[in-house]
Amino acid sequence: MAAAPKLIRPASLDAALRARAKGPVAVLAGGTDFFPMQMDLATGPVLDISRLPGLGEIADQGDHWRIGAALTWAGLAKAELPPAFDGLKSAGAEIGSVQIQNSATLVGNICNASPAADGVPALLVLEAEIEVASTARTRLVPLEAFISGVRKIALAPDELVTAIVIPKAASIGHSVFQKIGSRRYLVISIASVAVRLVLKDSGEIQVVRIAVGSCSPVACRLRDLEEALIGHHISQARDIIRAGDFTPLSPISDLRATASYRLEVAREIWSRAGFMCEGRRRSWLSARSLR
Repeated sequence: MAAAPKLIRPASLDAALRARAKGPVAVLAGGTDFFPMQMDLATGPVLDISRLPGLGEIADQGDHWRIGAALTWAGLAKAELPPAFDGLKSAGAEIGSVQIQNSATLVGNICNASPAADGVPALLVLEAEIEVASTARTRLVPLEAFISGVRKIALAPDELVTAIVIPKAASIGHSVFQKIGSRRYLVISIASVAVRLVLKDSGEIQVVRIAVGSCSPVACRLRDLEEALIGHHISQARDIIRAGDFTPLSPISDLRATASYRLEVAREIWSRAGFMCEGRRRSWLSARSLR
């Protein structure tokens, strides 16, 4: 039987960054992508960051929200956040079982860099940035640039992801996440869509962000479609979507679905998500007026 890998449990972020700088280590946070197979395959040290102070929290930093790298999906679900985060919370509720959600982290979902990662579209519509640190510097990378391909991220060997940063300007409006899979629960997405909407009182679309997952190597924003929807009434959205530009998507055919089906599903669930956003906005306005 192979010897167990060395487990490093630093007491501070600085100590974790120093350990990372010394040489290759496997990073462990929630562990849901690490166990059980990778633990047996690990040949070098394992750096456990799950207990580092501050990394398991969400903080209001004035002009942005800071989501620590060890925050779990269950922790996110309990957090008091604006309605624009509802789509992200819905995505978290789709990630595995409750037991998985209690351990799995938002940052782990990003660093796994799967085309079907449910958290990525929901973070894209929040215009998320990734805080990356080393012993030499700390930098912010837009999420769109951080994930560069299937299982590929813009992280140097001496760096750690320390947080997700959401600008306050991108946390207005209401959001929805929708996915289609081969069954209702515990399923990899055939297609997923996240939408964030800001509507005028007249129902005209003022701000819209759309991101689609499982239909390209990396989940992506549909910027041309977003632009086409601006200024139109929400009731016109379905027709605009049906004729909209989905060319950034490049779905594949596999055992779970054909490419054409994935594209059709993306169009349809966007329509549903857009109207769900409007419904949530109305409910929120009604509740606020009764206070």
